[in-house]
Amino acid sequence: MKKYDHRAVSSLAMGVFPVLELLTHQRPHVTQIFVHSKGERNGGLAKILEIAKRENISVEVNDGYIQNISQKENCWCVGIFEKYTSVLEKNQNHLVLDRVSDLGNLGTIIRTMVGFNVNNLALIRPSADVFDPKVVRASMGAVFQINFSYFDTFADYQTSFRNNYYPFMTSGQKLLGDFQFQKPASLIFGNEASGLSGEFQKIGSSVRINHNASIDSLNLPMSVGLGLYEFFKQP
Repeated sequence: MKKYDHRAVSSLAMGVFPVLELLTHQRPHVTQIFVHSKGERNGGLAKILEIAKRENISVEVNDGYIQNISQKENCWCVGIFEKYTSVLEKNQNHLVLDRVSDLGNLGTIIRTMVGFNVNNLALIRPSADVFDPKVVRASMGAVFQINFSYFDTFADYQTSFRNNYYPFMTSGQKLLGDFQFQKPASLIFGNEASGLSGEFQKIGSSVRINHNASIDSLNLPMSVGLGLYEFFKQP
């Protein structure tokens, strides 16, 4: 198996649950499924095979292929799918990630946003690839439930979506939990190394997550999770 190429027209989902999510939410884009001969007792794999038979999806038993791709002993299934385009919904809540780079972080964040009913993701370039297999796996297939779009700059995003903007910054003017979000909202987070630039203080209402002085900041997935949780609690 060659190293994943973001320019390729297809990608893959590794593991029974991500493949089930793929079949459930993006069935038309699935082209082939590989299964491991030792996975016959896995209930999820039985569901996958049932769906594949009903939908006339090609299935191949190929232990070597799965081992080469996953490098794990307990991966029983791999789904190949064509990459697809997506469009963000207007007048809905959005999560905006500015220059996120870590694949595992992006996958974790996607799973978190789906768990808190935010299903639209704006990615400001340069950005990690949502279709990278590491993102798909870290999201446990939740990536197949979201709408997403890439933008060259945040200004490009602003041109298309006039939501209430909430940049999360260590120097934010308002403390998370002390104010009411106005919806539709765009919760904005910066990349892992430097966060958002000072220019975002001029955009919307900046938000600060309070913590003690022992650390300079929380990591990105934790910050996004706290922001989404507080947002989810509000009516």
